[in-house]
Amino acid sequence: MCRRPMLSLLLAFILLITQVGCWSSKEVEELSIYTGLALDKGELTPLEQNLEKKGSRYFKKNKITASLQIVPKKSSGSTEQQGGGGQGPNYVNIAATGDSLLEIFRQLSLRLDRPVIGHHLKVMVVATDLAKEQTMQQLMDFVLRDNDIRPSCLVFLSKDRAANTLVTKYEDEVPSIHILYMLRNHFRTSKVMRGVNLSELDGLMHSKKSYILQNITESGGELEFSGAGVIKGDTGHWIGTLGQQDVESIGWITGDVKGGAVKTYDKRNEAITYEIKSVKSKITTKVTEGNDISFHVKIESKGRLIENWDDKADPTETQNMKEAEKEFEEQVTRRIKSVMHKLQSEYKVDVAGFGDHLHIEKPQVWKKVKDDWDYKFSKIPVTFDIKLSITDLGSSAE
Repeated sequence: MCRRPMLSLLLAFILLITQVGCWSSKEVEELSIYTGLALDKGELTPLEQNLEKKGSRYFKKNKITASLQIVPKKSSGSTEQQGGGGQGPNYVNIAATGDSLLEIFRQLSLRLDRPVIGHHLKVMVVATDLAKEQTMQQLMDFVLRDNDIRPSCLVFLSKDRAANTLVTKYEDEVPSIHILYMLRNHFRTSKVMRGVNLSELDGLMHSKKSYILQNITESGGELEFSGAGVIKGDTGHWIGTLGQQDVESIGWITGDVKGGAVKTYDKRNEAITYEIKSVKSKITTKVTEGNDISFHVKIESKGRLIENWDDKADPTETQNMKEAEKEFEEQVTRRIKSVMHKLQSEYKVDVAGFGDHLHIEKPQVWKKVKDDWDYKFSKIPVTFDIKLSITDLGSSAE
């Protein structure tokens, strides 16, 4: 009679001891979780200078300064230190200088009471003056090898000091998380890129392709996406910057436009604005018998005339609508020709995917030109056929 209860008890005991538990887990309060990482040209912080004067030195070259944004900020559990002026920022930034990211992180253990961990690193910001001296491969080597850091981490550039992008004037905001969420506005304007994560960046670096990374500008605690930095594929160095409209124009070429606006001026020099509803782009590759390469880009867009400052023109009239479409087409054409001049004549790089189309459509030709593609691309003619159609006038026809 007692066998069945004893058997049930034994089975329950075996089940209990065989369950997988989080035996190696650590409480969040015991870790320094960093969500943002900024890399700048090496420059000792005032704190580091004072510590070194007091003997805190080790063998290194001051090539890079790494700034970590740690969240949540450690709380003592009491309100005595908070006073009546509010809690202040809910993050803390800490910086150190050296020539090895891993060594810098380990050195931070001499100043922190909690080990730093990168499981939740969301964004990295690299200063362009650092990327001009060091290759992106060198700067990304540790973060790509470290198993703690996830490949979904996004990488940006900053023409100013990258550490400044990890500071905000808003007490309830974490700058690194704010940068991540700013990308959600891609559907509003193609001046906001989709973002390049570590996994994609690793593929670009290994393929030796030239590419662009979104540039972040900071002023007075406010952040703005301001164009993009150009990374040369064969060298891995930053070589220059594209403006906001240049980034938008590359989106038109690649067809990666989900929204935005085109503003121009009519014949009376009054502002008119086209709201983008859709954009389709098709790049066609042409190769002659003599292996001369050329590209033709056909772009079609539909949108609405959303703003018209010319009260003397009736937008409902077919003639006026056709004239507005022509003005918008000419504006987009000017912008695209401007960015093509920068890519082919100034920087001599292909960051708009023309090489990818050649690789897919003409693989045998691609094998002959891939080793020096950026330079060859700078000599290749590219033509455009751009068509914008106004489909409606918004809620009002007046």
